[in-house]
Amino acid sequence: MNSSFRVVIPARYGATRLPGKPLMEVAGVPLICRVWQLAQASSAAEVVVATDDRRIADVCREHGADVVMTLAQHPSGSDRIAEVIGQRGWDADDIIVNLQGDEPCMPPSLIDQVAYDLAAFDDLGMATLAFPIQQRAQLFDPHLVKVVTDAQGFALYFSRAPLPWHRDGFMHKPEHLPVDTPFLRHIGLYAYRAGFLARYLAWPPAPLECAESLEQLRVLWYGERIHVSIAAEEPGPGVDTLEDLRLVMERLA
Repeated sequence: MNSSFRVVIPARYGATRLPGKPLMEVAGVPLICRVWQLAQASSAAEVVVATDDRRIADVCREHGADVVMTLAQHPSGSDRIAEVIGQRGWDADDIIVNLQGDEPCMPPSLIDQVAYDLAAFDDLGMATLAFPIQQRAQLFDPHLVKVVTDAQGFALYFSRAPLPWHRDGFMHKPEHLPVDTPFLRHIGLYAYRAGFLARYLAWPPAPLECAESLEQLRVLWYGERIHVSIAAEEPGPGVDTLEDLRLVMERLA
């Protein structure tokens, strides 16, 4: 088993909800640089920031990061990572971890975990993580993605809706989560084999993917599998809004 892996951090300046987010400071360090620093603390053989913005690239290089400049028109981080794979000439079987540039509280141990999980399966193209949901508000929050798996830990479905739906539990005690049902929150940390990512991007977007606005549903739609491991620890919050940024700064302080 080849457990070596690389991390690519896609970053763009024009985030819809928080423009300029990668350069906003968190405890005195630009957000994208803090994410790069935590990735450096993982076991990755290489960590690369992928961006189309010179401002991001310049700041990252000032902090010592390896930066790959990519095209501006990429519709997703996955497309940006695929360009990095091509520029660097990585092999089809190489494992790449997609670490979002707005996750400054992602434990480095989880980066290792998702990469090693994928490495354990010779014929698998993609792996990700989940964490148990213990609060009803999380289950019903459409901003938190839920995942349902089979007995071997392979994803059956991802959704913004509360899944699975416990018919009797929610009918008779709607304020509580039934204790006998595995409710899992998806953690948006992915490991791919480079060759699989090329196949994924060649598929047209799937109807379920478009309906839920969840790219990973394209994988299930076209009959491929995603292994989902339970994260060894719960990650801290990501940054999508100014309120998120405040929470992250409090946590890191």
